[in-house]
Amino acid sequence: MGQPDVSKQDGAKQQQSGIGVLDKTVAVLHAVADSPCALGDLCARTGLPRATAHRLAVGLEVHRMVRRDAEGRWHPGSALAELAGGSVDPLLDAASVILPELRDITGESVQLYRREGVIRVCVSVAEPPSGLRDTVPVGARLPMTAGSGAKVLAAWADAHTQQAVLADAVFGERTLLEVRRRGWAQSVAEREPGVSSVSAPVRDAAGNVVAAVSVSGPVDRIGRRPGSRWATDLLDAASSLQDHL
Repeated sequence: MGQPDVSKQDGAKQQQSGIGVLDKTVAVLHAVADSPCALGDLCARTGLPRATAHRLAVGLEVHRMVRRDAEGRWHPGSALAELAGGSVDPLLDAASVILPELRDITGESVQLYRREGVIRVCVSVAEPPSGLRDTVPVGARLPMTAGSGAKVLAAWADAHTQQAVLADAVFGERTLLEVRRRGWAQSVAEREPGVSSVSAPVRDAAGNVVAAVSVSGPVDRIGRRPGSRWATDLLDAASSLQDHL
């Protein structure tokens, strides 16, 4: 039998299984776990050809094993923490406290979304105890083509993701420029008829947008300009979430 390939990755040598695609995939995960990396960094750390490294990283992104930030760099994905069985996620830990506080201030439904490719995933919610609500369950996967949360995540996404989103979105590039300028987004009856929402970006310690926090509710109750009503409270909540990161 021939000898397994030896990884070209810089740093500690990794044990090889002899299953080529598996060893290469694990090399990508180790490279990303070491520190955020763009495609060039990924190739340098793994020794993989550019096309192979990109194909594996994109595949891992689909399965949420890695994720990309606004600058296109890969990070460890949320599925790794889920598989680890109870690993602490500082964002979700903070959201369990801050989202209920924002719900109590606004009296409306509050959600936290993360972007996975061109999909946004609801990862935490706080619902008012009674009355008409905009209920989005944890785990709900929504398109990035409508809604204030989608606008926020798209506004700070990499150029490739923005182009993919804008191809089918109800908003355009000028809207994303405005979102970046003022620091929040709003929508009226975009994702769902009769629902208004306002969203703000949540940043990590390096300033990268990693999530969007949203307040949503019936148009008849929160109006057609929800940003003028809740943007300040929303930005305060986003800042509190960032402090925990």
